[in-house]
Amino acid sequence: MAECYGWQDLLNFAGRAGNFYPGQCDYFGGGTVLPQAIGWVIVVAFGAVFTLFTSLALWLDSRFTAHSGSSEAYTTAGRSVKAGLTACDIVSKWTWAATLLQSSNVAYKYGVSGPFWYAAGATIQVLLFAIMAVEIKRKAPTCHTVLEVVRARWGTVAHLTFLVFCLLTNIIVTSMLILGGAAVVNGLTGMNIFAAAFLLPVGVMFYTAQGGLKASYVASWANTGAILIALVVFGMMTYASGKYPVGSIGAVWENLQDVAGFKPVANNKEGSYLTMWSLNGLVFGIINVIGNFGTVFVDQSYWQGAIGAKPSATYKGYLLGGLCWFAVPFTMATSMGLAARAMNLPVTIAESNAGLIPAAVAQELLGAGGGFLLMLQLWMAVTATANSEQLAVAALIAYDVYRTYINPKATGKQMVFVSRVMVCVYAVLSGILAIVLMKIGLSLGWVYLFMGIMIGSAVMPIAFSLTWKNCSAAGAVCGAVSGLIGALITWIVVAKSTTGELTIATLGGDFPMLAGNVVAIGLSGLVCVVISLIKPQNYDWALMKEIPTIEDDSNAMMEDVSVTYACYHVINMLCCACC
Repeated sequence: MAECYGWQDLLNFAGRAGNFYPGQCDYFGGGTVLPQAIGWVIVVAFGAVFTLFTSLALWLDSRFTAHSGSSEAYTTAGRSVKAGLTACDIVSKWTWAATLLQSSNVAYKYGVSGPFWYAAGATIQVLLFAIMAVEIKRKAPTCHTVLEVVRARWGTVAHLTFLVFCLLTNIIVTSMLILGGAAVVNGLTGMNIFAAAFLLPVGVMFYTAQGGLKASYVASWANTGAILIALVVFGMMTYASGKYPVGSIGAVWENLQDVAGFKPVANNKEGSYLTMWSLNGLVFGIINVIGNFGTVFVDQSYWQGAIGAKPSATYKGYLLGGLCWFAVPFTMATSMGLAARAMNLPVTIAESNAGLIPAAVAQELLGAGGGFLLMLQLWMAVTATANSEQLAVAALIAYDVYRTYINPKATGKQMVFVSRVMVCVYAVLSGILAIVLMKIGLSLGWVYLFMGIMIGSAVMPIAFSLTWKNCSAAGAVCGAVSGLIGALITWIVVAKSTTGELTIATLGGDFPMLAGNVVAIGLSGLVCVVISLIKPQNYDWALMKEIPTIEDDSNAMMEDVSVTYACYHVINMLCCACC
């Protein structure tokens, strides 16, 4: 039986601005705030506009930059991107649809602890990745993908094993983008949800295929600006507009106190939305930290950003980008997720898990204009990450499948051609996959919690590939595989033992997901370390510098940063963030 919110007029809403009635079950059961045509315009036409914009920028770049059409430039952007644009790229690619939608979902369900755990739990990975970014520039300056490092160090078996994990990461991240984006487009405009799911990634592929990594950097600059402008508008409307029933900090506080008596938060101290003493919030925080290690350390798009940056820009860009990104989910969640509770909107948990909290709040605060602004912001977030994921998959297939196993003597033109074809193929396949997931009944929130179980076991071995010379191929492969198997078994057993049945709903519970995520990363690291200590590799880091480029790249061997200096700054920034 479907959940019913059972709305009550706690805030004298019905007599002033509300359109709700006592006992109302859900928010999106009626009509839409925007006409369906707007959904088609944003999903289809905006892709064309962005393609023209990036095409013009790339044409101007080609007029002043040497080797702009080479395969090295296509995949690595010349390895010369500076810190500011690197930080902008991090904010852009780390701002998923889930960043805007899932963060608001956990704020709606757990109160103020949700925004903190989402933002803090997904910032630490990017800050720590700054060390990995420096290491790959120092030890493998000519590589194009992280899997080239894995193959140079551990051979074919490990290479194929981690190829599966890396592609799985890209698939999961892209699926979350599309699931959240399509749900919001459908909720606000009534556009067919399957059409939206298919067309969202397709609209991005044209400029990604044309311009490669440089196109991603150009798009990230525009995407980040639009996302931040929309954040400011939503934050001001919630806390400084005077618009009933919110519009000020005091109004939000008082309303949350009143709503807690009607809809108290389970396992929160006194059922309050305004406490950090939240068991479910803490459980989500642990899942969030573990799961997002996988989506950074096992995602080729982050390694590609590090490879494309100047050596001195790597740690600066990743530290700056990570700290700047914290504000995005925290502001969105505290503005939209808490506002939905403070306004007592009849949004069910099913609607919330689908990512529809921001859509409901935007509609109430700004009407049709709010719906359009949210859709624009969401489209920017989806495309910001989708182009990075498409390019990451294209690089993995081109360099780690085509060049490695099919055509080792591939030319630069052939590599660019294969990359462009794979961008288009993956865009189409990812849309089809999202439709399949919807048919199965998986929501954005479910997939977000599940991702760590599937990819968390690859985190430690990949990190060790650049930081521990004694980590062996057997340790890395056994750790990754055993961690995945152990995580899946634990996830299923905990779900069965705590609920007595196995369904999508019970498997998506907090504690089964928590157990699976912890086992994935913990067991993997333990097995990898034990086997490597029994039979260490004692790898010579100098061998990694023999990874070949396809065309001449004068920036590949440029060294302008001290790793000691970089690591000092990383540790210092982490201490400041924690304090």
